[in-house]
Amino acid sequence: MSYEIKKAAIIGAGVMGATIAAHLANAGIESVMLDIVPPFEPSEADLKKGLTKESKAWRNSFAINGLNGALKSKPASFYSKKNASMIAIGNLEDDLNLLKDVDFILEVVIENLKIKQELFAKLEKVIKPECIVATNTSGLPIREISEKMSAKNKERFLGVHFFNPPRYMKLVEVIPGETTKKEIVDYMTYFLENVVGKGVVICKDVPNFIANRIGVYDISNAVKTMLDKDLTIPELDAIIAKVLGRPGSAICGTIDLVGIDTGYHVMKNLVAAVPDDEMVKTFIPPEFMDKMVENKWLGNKTKGGFYKKTKDDKGKKVKLALDYHTMEYVPFEKPKYESVKEAGKTEGSFDDKLKALFYSEKDIAGEVAREYLCKNFIYSANRIPEICDTVYQIDNTMKWGYNHQKGPFETWDVVGVKESLEVMKKLKLKIPKKIIEMLKKGDSFYLKKEDGNYYYDFDKKDYVKMGDNPKIILLPELAAKNKVIKKNDGASLVDIGDGVACLEFRTKMNAIDGDIISMIEESCDIVEKDFTGLVVANHGTNFSVGANIFQVLMAVQNGEWDLLDKLIHDLQYANMKMKYLEKPVVTAPAGMALGGGCEVSMHGQRCQPCGETYMGLVEVGVGVIPAGGGCKELMVRCTEGLPDGTAEVLNMQPIYEKVLMNIGQAKVATSAMEAMELGYIRKTENISLNRDHQISDAKRLVLSMAMTHKKRKPDMIPVMGENLMGIAHAVLFNMKHGNYMSDYDEHVTMKLAWVLSGGMCPEGTFVTEDAILDREREAFLSLAGEQKTQDRIMHMLTRGKPLRN
Repeated sequence: MSYEIKKAAIIGAGVMGATIAAHLANAGIESVMLDIVPPFEPSEADLKKGLTKESKAWRNSFAINGLNGALKSKPASFYSKKNASMIAIGNLEDDLNLLKDVDFILEVVIENLKIKQELFAKLEKVIKPECIVATNTSGLPIREISEKMSAKNKERFLGVHFFNPPRYMKLVEVIPGETTKKEIVDYMTYFLENVVGKGVVICKDVPNFIANRIGVYDISNAVKTMLDKDLTIPELDAIIAKVLGRPGSAICGTIDLVGIDTGYHVMKNLVAAVPDDEMVKTFIPPEFMDKMVENKWLGNKTKGGFYKKTKDDKGKKVKLALDYHTMEYVPFEKPKYESVKEAGKTEGSFDDKLKALFYSEKDIAGEVAREYLCKNFIYSANRIPEICDTVYQIDNTMKWGYNHQKGPFETWDVVGVKESLEVMKKLKLKIPKKIIEMLKKGDSFYLKKEDGNYYYDFDKKDYVKMGDNPKIILLPELAAKNKVIKKNDGASLVDIGDGVACLEFRTKMNAIDGDIISMIEESCDIVEKDFTGLVVANHGTNFSVGANIFQVLMAVQNGEWDLLDKLIHDLQYANMKMKYLEKPVVTAPAGMALGGGCEVSMHGQRCQPCGETYMGLVEVGVGVIPAGGGCKELMVRCTEGLPDGTAEVLNMQPIYEKVLMNIGQAKVATSAMEAMELGYIRKTENISLNRDHQISDAKRLVLSMAMTHKKRKPDMIPVMGENLMGIAHAVLFNMKHGNYMSDYDEHVTMKLAWVLSGGMCPEGTFVTEDAILDREREAFLSLAGEQKTQDRIMHMLTRGKPLRN
C-alpha cells in the first residue's frame, strides 16, 4: 500500500504542538490543530470580549492561543506568517469531524499515559483506515500508549519525536511499536527527511529512546564532574564548551535555555525507569537542583537559573552565576585555563584542538575533559544494543538533537580509541569488553575505504559498509577522490558528477575576497567549455557573510582607490558572467547570505535556497551601498513582472519604495520564503528544507535546465529618474524627524536613491544593467572615502555590530 501525507492533524496546541504545525505548514502540509475545551469558566474580562462559555472562540481558545503563540514566537516558527492560513483550528468536542480526511495524526499532549490512551481511543472512531497515527512522546513507552488500540491501528502507530524548536532542530526520533508495519516506518522516514527536511534516527522502544538517554547522561555526568572537582558553574562551562564540540551555551547555559525543570524531571524519570542502568546514580539530581526547582529558578524562562542577568545601581547590565554552595548569585567571572587557551590556538582542525585539551596536563581542565569524555564514551558503548544497534545512530542523535559537533564515537575516534584506554585505566573505569574486541579488528569506530565509509558493528564484530544516500553530495569526500577541477586559497571548483561542477567558497565565514571573485570568473570559463552547468554552494554554516570589509578598509586607508575600484568591478562582472553564462547556473544559499553573499546568490540564473536562508543587502550598516550588482539585481527582480509597454504609464513608486526600504533599512529575510517576499529570491523557485539534500537538489535543477537552456537577452530596467529622488527626500525627512535614522543614515540612503533613480530621466525610462552598475560603483567609492563610513567599518570589525552615527 502506498502512502502520501497531504493533510495532517496535530492534537495538542501547546508550544510544541503549535510549532510542529507551523513547520508542517513551512513544508507545504495543511493541518488541523485541535485542543480541549477550556475546563474552567470564562473570566469577567473574557465575557466583556464576548467570550461566553458557548461561543466558538472560547471553546477553541486553547488552539487559538497556540496558533497566536507560534505566530509571535522568537525565533520565528513560520517561514512566513502567511503560512498560518494553512492551519485550521478547533476543539476535541465539536470538531472531530475535521479529522476524517487527514492522512497523519500526531498527538502532542501532556506526558500522561492515561490521557494519551483515552485520546487515541476517541480518535480511533473517526479517522480513516489508512491514516498514520503517531505520538510525540519524549519517553513514555510506545507499547503502553498503544496498549488499548485495535490491532489494525497498532500497525499504523509509532512514535515521532520532534525536538524543540521543531523548525530549527534537525533531529526527529522515529520509534516503531512491536507490530508497526515496516512500510509505515519507511514512509515516515522518507516523509520526514524529504518533505519536512529532518534527520531521522530509528530508535528502540526503551525509556527516553536515544537522545534523552544519552543526552541527559551527558549533562548529568558533567554536573557530577563539577561537584566532584568542586568547580564553579562558570568553570565547568569554560571547559565543557566549544573546544570539546559543545554548543556556545555549554552545559549550564544549555540547561538554562531548555528549562531546569525539564532537565530535572527527565533525570528523575530515568532514575525510576532504568533502575538496572549501571550509571543510574548519576541521574539523581543533586541537592542544589532540588532547591532550584523548589525556588522556581528554572533558567531563562524565569530570568534566573544557573545564570542570571540583572542591573547594578548605575543601571548597567550585570551577569551573575549561582554559587551552589551558598545558593546565592555572585558576579560572573570568566575563568582562564591555560590548557583551554592553548587548545583553542592549536593549529589545524577542530579535531586537533579537542585532542590537545584531552591530553593536556597543564591544569585541571584537561583532567575534567578526560574524565567527562571517557565516562561518556563508556556509557554510550554500553547502551548498544539496548537502545539502538549502531554507533552512528547515537552519533547522529547527539549531533542533530543536542547540537554536539561530533557524537561520542566520533569524538572517541578523535582522541584515539587505543590511546584512551590507558586514560581509562588511570581513572579506574571499567572498559567494555566489546571495545577490547573491536581493537582486534581496527583502532577506530569509523573507517574510510576506496569503496566508501564503514562503521564497526558490535554484533557482527566487524566493519560494515554504511549505505550511500544519493541525495547527499559531500564536497570534502569528492575532493578526497581527486574531483577538484581547480582551486585557490579562497574557493574550489569540484566535479559533482553528471557533467555538473560545484563552486565552493572556503574563506573564513566564506567572506568574498579577490580569490573567490577570480574563481567565479575561472569557473564560468571552465563550465562554459567542459561542463553541462554550475552549482554555487558549500557546506559552511553560512553561504557567505559578505565582502571582506577589512580588505576594503585597508584599501581605503592606503589610498588604493584604483585597486578598490577594480575589486568592485571584478565582483560585478563575475556575477554578470554567471547570470549570462550559456550553461545553466544555480546558486544554493543556506545560512547567512548577506551583502556580497546575497549578490552572488541573486546572480544565479536560478536559485535553490535552503529553507533556513537569512538573506539581505546589509551594506548600509557600514555606511556604503551594495555594489556587487545587488541594487541593480533587486531592481530587476522587482520590475521584471511588469507587462510590456506599461512601465511608462504605471505608478512605479510602490515598487521603488520597496527596493529603497529593503536596502536602506538593511532588511534581512529570516527564511527563504521571506527572501521571496522581499524580492531577493524569485517566488517561482523551490526550497530545499533538508540542507543535506540541497546540493543534490541544485544539481538536478541544473540538469533539467540544460535540456532547454537558451542564452538570455540582457535585462533592461525601467527606472523612476528624478522622481525617485523627490520621493526619497520626503520619506527620509519623516524617518529622520521620527528619530528612525541619523543624519548620516539619511546621507547614505540618498546616495542609494541616486543609484536607484537611474539618472536624470523621465519615469519609465529603460536603462542598461551596466548603467546601474556604474552608479553602484561610484556611490560605493564616494561613501568609502568618508570618515564616518570608515568609523563604521572599524566599529563593525572591532565590536561586531553597526555604529549608528
